[in-house]
Amino acid sequence: MSNITLHTLTARKQAGEKFAVLTAYDATFAHLVSSAGIEMILVGDSLGMVLQGQSSTLPVTVDEMAYHTASVARGNQGAMIMSDLPFMSYSTPEQAMDNSAKLMQAGAHIVKLEGGEWLCDSVRMLAERGVPVCPHLGLTPQAVNKLGGYRVQGRDRQSALKMIEDAKKLEDAGASMLLLECVPTLLAEEITRNVEIPVIGIGAGHHTDAQVLVMHDMLGITPGRRPKFVKDFMTEAESIEQAFRLYGDQVRAGTFPGPEHGFE
Repeated sequence: MSNITLHTLTARKQAGEKFAVLTAYDATFAHLVSSAGIEMILVGDSLGMVLQGQSSTLPVTVDEMAYHTASVARGNQGAMIMSDLPFMSYSTPEQAMDNSAKLMQAGAHIVKLEGGEWLCDSVRMLAERGVPVCPHLGLTPQAVNKLGGYRVQGRDRQSALKMIEDAKKLEDAGASMLLLECVPTLLAEEITRNVEIPVIGIGAGHHTDAQVLVMHDMLGITPGRRPKFVKDFMTEAESIEQAFRLYGDQVRAGTFPGPEHGFE
């Protein structure tokens, strides 16, 4: 696969072509994911739960994110790498800039942070200094204690309108992408239509420009109850790499996610 860039993915949106995103946290899986044609690897702070056994993403540190980003970069075969800024590592624009530099120097091509309009100053500062940014709206796992659990966001009119407004303001501030997690399908469709930058969804229906899943979830190896928006691709595959290819193919074809994976 030739190197995937921000220009590549923005052109996909303009052409109405979807792309696939998967998490990876080490060189071996980064090699498999990218060799299977997945356009973007997310080095997510989800590693706190799936690798470290934490109950949430909150304990993950910037140094841990940089370590795993560097590992992924060494195994990557041309995918774009997005890395999470972990909990309380971007409370001010200056802090966001310093910690983004660590992730970019480790091998990230874009950083992701959770929040709405309050991030605009940080997004603007990072974009002006050459750091692509992907704000994360909807269910933001780092705010799980404030949200009262892992709940669908934007179901009432007021919060839905606020999310649309936040998305537009973040784009105006210089965001290069958006990620929507656990929001109603129609709200995700509205946001996707109203911004020119690519929108990645997880539990946000089938109208977004791309989809992301945690690798362990789509391989069916995460303990506990499977979230509604997850599909186990190993049931259709004979190998892990084939499962990755099936996932990418179904995302690009628009057959995953289906209506059963979204929220009203």
